[in-house]
Amino acid sequence: MLQRITAYLLIFSLVTVNFSHLFIYAGFEMNRNYIATKLCENRDKPWMHCDGKCYFMKKIKQAEDKQASDERQSQKSLFQEVYVISTTVIKFHSHLLQVIVTPYNSTLPVSPVGTVFRPPQLG
Repeated sequence: MLQRITAYLLIFSLVTVNFSHLFIYAGFEMNRNYIATKLCENRDKPWMHCDGKCYFMKKIKQAEDKQASDERQSQKSLFQEVYVISTTVIKFHSHLLQVIVTPYNSTLPVSPVGTVFRPPQLG
């Protein structure tokens, strides 16, 4: 049960990250009147017909900046991981590299290889 809830939570979080612009737009459409009257930078200039679009564009820009910042941070951490892994020295112990001796079974019949594998005859 806990695994199923965790799976649904992870799927939901992946969907919300990918559709962040959609959620911003939906929130803007649901609160359009409040944004136009209270939060809009151009509410004093009704002839511009902004109706809160300036606020919407500002929120979209913030979401894009946050996403770009998150991508840069993840690339930076990946670079650091690769750098740390490439700078570490791997030491092998000599007993791990020893050849394992297996007894040869001489009772197997030896088939004549020359009769099967012959070069093609021209002519």
